[in-house]
Amino acid sequence: MGSEGRERKLRLLCLHGFRTSADIIKKQLTGKWHQSVLHKLDLVFVDAPFPSQGKSDVEGIFDPPYYEWFQFNKEFTEYLNFDECLDYIQDCMIKHGPFDGLLGFSQGAILAAGLAGLQAKGLALTKVPKIKVVVIIGGAKFRNPSVAENAYSSPIQCPSVHFLGDEDFLKPYGTELLESFIDPLVIRHPKGHTIPRFDEKGLDSMLSFLERIQKDVKEEKQEIGLNNTP
Repeated sequence: MGSEGRERKLRLLCLHGFRTSADIIKKQLTGKWHQSVLHKLDLVFVDAPFPSQGKSDVEGIFDPPYYEWFQFNKEFTEYLNFDECLDYIQDCMIKHGPFDGLLGFSQGAILAAGLAGLQAKGLALTKVPKIKVVVIIGGAKFRNPSVAENAYSSPIQCPSVHFLGDEDFLKPYGTELLESFIDPLVIRHPKGHTIPRFDEKGLDSMLSFLERIQKDVKEEKQEIGLNNTP
């Protein structure tokens, strides 16, 4: 068997956007992303824990049902059902894992990025392996003051790739999020708040990033194996 056959795909739990669903983000990713990227990923899609409590922006484009990860006030500073959301994600990681990392879009991207910081502090995902990579599409920071303090008070060491759209209303907030990560990879695209297709430069950057993470994960597993040898 050649080296390509032995290459282990990165297993990522995918967190969809606000008032969408696992089925919707799966259709967007598999329909838009290049096969060379998808070939390197083992993507697991789950619905958020709470049924949509209002109108979805994708009504008429994608079929219901729609779900949301947690609720918030108009200023995005107060959260409802947030702890339940974190417990639910951890349960999904236990049930479907182990995972190498998280991929998120919109509300799912805010969670994916923040969870890397919260886990590093021992404040979330304490029962699952360390997140080794996060893929952030149309993301931003948590706005709840106490949650944000816990998530971003120290630089997040986890390798990350961030997709920023020129027309995305969250672009300023996604740019601000970059400051919380060590050496983030940024892939820019001309679209708005959506999962983008790759241009040639973005595709090359993404493939190089994934190959580096795969190599790091493989070396880490070999090191653990050696340390566990009697």
